[in-house]
This record gives sequence, structure tokens and C-alpha cells, in this order.
Amino acid sequence: MGIGKNLSKGSEVQRETITNSKSRKNRRQRSRKMMMSLSPGEKLFDTCYQVFANGGPGIVPPPSQIENLRSVLDAITPEDVGLKPDMPYFTVNSVQGTPTITYLHIYECEKFSMGIFCLPASGVIPLHNHPGMTVFSKLLFGTMHIKSYDWVVDMPPHMPTIFKPSAQTPEMRLAKVKIDADFTAPCNPAILYPADGGNMHCFTAVTACAVLDVLGPPYNDPQGRHCTYYLDFPFSNFSVDGLSIPEDESNNYEWLQEKDKPDNVKVVGQMYSGPMIVES
Repeated sequence: MGIGKNLSKGSEVQRETITNSKSRKNRRQRSRKMMMSLSPGEKLFDTCYQVFANGGPGIVPPPSQIENLRSVLDAITPEDVGLKPDMPYFTVNSVQGTPTITYLHIYECEKFSMGIFCLPASGVIPLHNHPGMTVFSKLLFGTMHIKSYDWVVDMPPHMPTIFKPSAQTPEMRLAKVKIDADFTAPCNPAILYPADGGNMHCFTAVTACAVLDVLGPPYNDPQGRHCTYYLDFPFSNFSVDGLSIPEDESNNYEWLQEKDKPDNVKVVGQMYSGPMIVES
């Protein structure tokens, strides 16, 4: 009787294990089918929701999730978000002076935000930072010059990387150039991290172009995630006691100084009106 009961219980456990295994397999299959049936925009939304679910300031998603979101972004086309190069966002009025940049707001929550910057030729998004954020940028079309920096944190302790030129001016901080190049779509999405990958960057439109941006988490002034703007100066412009960099490497370093938001930057916000992106 005792052996029989144990065998019976063992069979029940085995049947339950098989049932649970089949249930998990079925859920995975249903999840794959659902993802396959989503539009590109919906797939991007769902992927962002998963990747940033446990995120927060300074928290970088696991490499596998970063690669998953990168691959989803890589597949997004201008048509998927309802954009064409001949739309009014990308034209320049010869009498308007500095080109106006349009930001198409798609979605924002406490975990992440999604939006598209539309730049006419010569449009500039000035040098700025992304405090505590992991940022994905996909160039949808056009050619853009990107210059990005990371703070220098690996100098020997006796070498100063911060100095104040005068009592009346903000301090200077040493940064290393991460990227300084033109990019033409199609190209790989750019990814930057809270402390590396080019956390501070500047975009200059060589031709009319559009950039899809995903930020996790988004800017939030009450929580201290402000967008800070910077001036950049060649390393050779200042001589700092105790700091030396080989001449053949000095071009890779620059001094950054905080500044107010430039008055000549014209960014207007509009709601996204492309193919619907909804939570599935």
C-alpha cells in the first residue's frame, strides 16, 4: 500500500511536471506568434516595455535585452512610422534663420520614452547629456554628423580633470571624444549608457534626416534628470598644472563647460501621427 501510494504520487508529480512544461511551451509559442503578428511600431513598444520593466536611473538592461531592442530598432523603417523626406518637417524656410527641429512625441512613462527628432538640413541638436539613462538612437533616413563624449574618469589621481578658469566662469571638465563622424542611413542604431558609449552628444543634420530616440528612463526634472547643455573647447586651449596628455592623443580630449540652453535652438513638439502604436 505504501509503495503504491508513493508510485501514485510520483505519477501525479510527473503528470503535473509534463503539464506545466507543456503550458510553458504553449505560452512561449503564443508569445512568439503574438510578436510576429505585431506591427513594427507595436513590436518596438512591447520590446521597450520588457527591456525597461525593471529599469531606473543608472540601471543598464542586461546585454541580451539590449541586443533584442537593438535588433527591433534596426528593422524599423521610415514608412513604419509614417515619415517621408519630403514632409514639411524637413524643409528649410530661407528666411527663418536657424532651422526649426520638430520632435514627434510617441510615448512616455516613468520607465522609458519614445519619440522622433525631425531635422532639416543644417539643423543642430546642441551638445547635451543623458543623466542615468540608456539611450537608443536609430537614424531613419538622411546623413547626420554625430559627436559624442564620455567623462574622463581613468586618469591617475594626481592628474586633475576638473578646473575653474576664473571665479566668474563655470568649471571645465575633461571629456574624451567617443565618436566624431558622419552617419548615413541605413546604419546600426547607436547605443549610449549612463557612464560610457558617448553619454553627451551633439547632432548636426548634413542632409534632412530623422532620428528615432528611445530613452530609459526619460528626463525628469523633479527627480534630478535634467538636460544639461555644454560648450566644448580643444584640450590645447587650457594649460592645467599636473595634467599632461601625449601630443598625438590630445585631439581625442576636449574640455566641456556647462551652459544655459542655447537661445537659437528651435525645437517644437508635435504629437506623433504615424501608424498607430498601442500596447498589445
